[in-house]
Amino acid sequence: MTSTFTDSTDTADSAAGGTGTVRMGVFVPTTKVQWSEHTGPGEAVSFGVHAERTGFDSLWVTDSLLTPRLEALTVLAALAAVTERVTLGTGALLPALRTPVQAAQTIASVDLLSRGRLVLGVGAGFPGRFGRPVYAMAGTPWPNRFQRLDETVALWRRLWTGEGPVSFHGEVLHFDDIVPATKAFRPGGPPVWLGGATPAALARAGRGYDGWLPYPPDPADYGAGLAAIRAAAGEAGRGDAPFAPALFVNTLITDAADGGRAALDAYAWANYGRPVEEMEKIQANAAGTPEAVVEQLGRYLAQGARHLVIRIAAPGIPAQLGQLDRLVALRPALNALLAGRT
Repeated sequence: MTSTFTDSTDTADSAAGGTGTVRMGVFVPTTKVQWSEHTGPGEAVSFGVHAERTGFDSLWVTDSLLTPRLEALTVLAALAAVTERVTLGTGALLPALRTPVQAAQTIASVDLLSRGRLVLGVGAGFPGRFGRPVYAMAGTPWPNRFQRLDETVALWRRLWTGEGPVSFHGEVLHFDDIVPATKAFRPGGPPVWLGGATPAALARAGRGYDGWLPYPPDPADYGAGLAAIRAAAGEAGRGDAPFAPALFVNTLITDAADGGRAALDAYAWANYGRPVEEMEKIQANAAGTPEAVVEQLGRYLAQGARHLVIRIAAPGIPAQLGQLDRLVALRPALNALLAGRT
C-alpha cells in the first residue's frame, strides 16, 4: 500500500519512507486550563493565525465534554475565516457527542467555509473516566461504540454527496429518507482519520479510513501499527488508496537540565490530574533541547510517520506562543532525517 497525504494544500508523500517532507501541525489553545486573566477564548483564533504565519501546515482542536473548552467545530469555522492555507483538523472529534445528521451538516459547512481544508480525526472514546461518562453526558449508549463510529462516518460520506433522499440501515444507526443534505466542498467530503492503536482499530483504519492519528509512546509500536493498517488495506482492496500517517505528540523545547521532565509533569497534572509517569505510558512525548526533540521525533519518522501533530506541553498561551518559532525551526533537521532514509 502506498500511503499518501493529499488534500487541497498537499503534495503526495510516501508513508513507508519514500519521498516528501515532514508536515507539522499544532493544537490551538481551546481549553479553559490554558486561559488566564490576561488571555481568553479569543486567543485560540489569534494563536492559529500566528501559527499559520510562522509556517505550520495544520491547526488542530480537541473535543470533549469533561472540561470547559471551546467546541471543536465552532473553533475551526472561526479559523476558516481568518486563515488561508493551513489544514484544519480535529484530534480527535467524538461523533458520539452529536447527532449524526446534524453533525454531517456542521462538518460540511466547515469544509465549505475553509474551501476544502478540513480533516477529521475521529475516535470512539476510551474506557474509564475519559470515555463512558462523556457518552452519558451526550445521551449516547456506550455499547457498540466502535460500530456506531464506523456507521456514522459511512452515513456522513453518503450525506456529503448532497444527493438524496438517503436511507441508511446499519447495526446501530437507522435512518429513512433523509432529504438532500449539505454538500461538502470536496467530492465525498473531508478525509477522515482514525485514532486508536488496538488491533481492531488498526484493521478498521486500513479498511475504511483515510489516515491514522495515534499517540503510541513507543515508536516501534507506531511502525507495527502502520504495517497492520497497510495489510488490512491491501486485504480490503484499498492498497493504492491515499492514506495519511500522522502522529499526535506532546512536545516541548527546553534547555532545562532535567530535559523538560518537570514541565511535562506540571502539564500532565494540569490536563489530566495525573503525573507524567502515567502520561508517558499512553502518550507520545518529545521534550528537551532542539537536538533532543529532533532525535525523539525522528524515531517516529523512521517508523513511517509523516504528519506531526504537536500539542505544546506548556501551561499557558504566552508560553505556547514562545514555542512556535522554535518548533518550526526543527523542520530542516527533520526533513534531513527523512531524506536520509529515502
